[in-house]
Order: sequence, then C-alpha cells, then structure tokens
Amino acid sequence: MINKLVFASRNNGKIKEIKQMLEPYGVEVLTAVDLNLEDVEETGTTFAENAALKAVAAAKATGITALADDSGLCVDALGGRPGVYSARYAPNRDFDKGMEMLLGELKDVPAEKRSAHFMCVLALAEPNCECRFFEGRVNGHIAEKRSGKTGFGFDPLFVPDGYKTTFAEMSAEEKASMSHRGNAFKRFISEVFEK
Repeated sequence: MINKLVFASRNNGKIKEIKQMLEPYGVEVLTAVDLNLEDVEETGTTFAENAALKAVAAAKATGITALADDSGLCVDALGGRPGVYSARYAPNRDFDKGMEMLLGELKDVPAEKRSAHFMCVLALAEPNCECRFFEGRVNGHIAEKRSGKTGFGFDPLFVPDGYKTTFAEMSAEEKASMSHRGNAFKRFISEVFEK
C-alpha cells in the first residue's frame, strides 16, 4: 500500500487534480516543487516515454515511489498535433498564445472536422525504477472560440463528446469524472489501491 507518493510535476493545475483524486486514500502527495527536484527534459516521442522519464528520475532522486504523467491534446485535422508536444506548442508555455495558434490553424476547418482527443499516460515508478503505466483518453472536438475560466492548458477549447460545454466551463469534479487524467487515474486507483 502506498501512503506517500512523489508527483513529479510543477504544473499547479495537475497537482491540484492529483491531490484531490488521492485525498480519499490518505496518501501524502509531495511534488517536484516541494522537494526541489530538477526538471527532466521530455525527450520521449510518446506519452508513456515522457511519463516514465519523469517518474523514474523522481523515484531515483528521492527513494520514494513516484508518479508522473504526460498528456496532451491530439487534433485529427492537424494529424494528431500538438500531441506529445502540447506543452511546448504554446510559446513559453503560454497557453493563451497556444490557443490563439491552434484556433488560427483550424480557422478554415468546419465544425464537423474539428474532432480531437486528450490523452494521458501515468507512470508509477518504484524506487527500484520498475514502472507501471495507466492510460486515459477522452474524445471530443475543438470549439470555435474559447469559453470558461476553470481548468488549465487547452481546456477552454475542448468540448468532450456528449457535452456542449468546454472543460473550462466544468467544475473540477465534473471534469475529473470523465477527463483523460481522470480516466487514467481511475485505472491507477483500481489497480493500485482497490485490488
């Protein structure tokens, strides 16, 4: 049973989501910020590779089981871009500019061809560096303009299938119940905490 975990992230939005999801299990969550861990360069070409790089580095540095995620927005009309490069797509990780760029790239794409999905892979690394992976995905489409104030990243543009609102218009609980990270976390929780 895990009672302490390093979440290898400096992203406040992700940290908040992860802490909320693990709260019912009494897990103490430490972050890369708390432990002053060095950033790990995401040199992988898949979500799983990048998540593993971060989780293994954190587990090695701390001797504590570590969890990391890599996630991104995959837009069909753009051949799956920005995908694994989602955070770097936005100049200097400025997602306001990133959303403007994305809308610019899609300006001539009709609504019915703006399908997209968010993908997330969680990597859980033990101090011996053995890794396990948990995937989550949510399908949807890219809205024609930004809407909503909650969430982070590309949330103001992404409308999940079956909804008329963007992730940024949903409560944290509603988004977590269906999001890519929420789906990956459900797998993680069921396999790690509920077996």
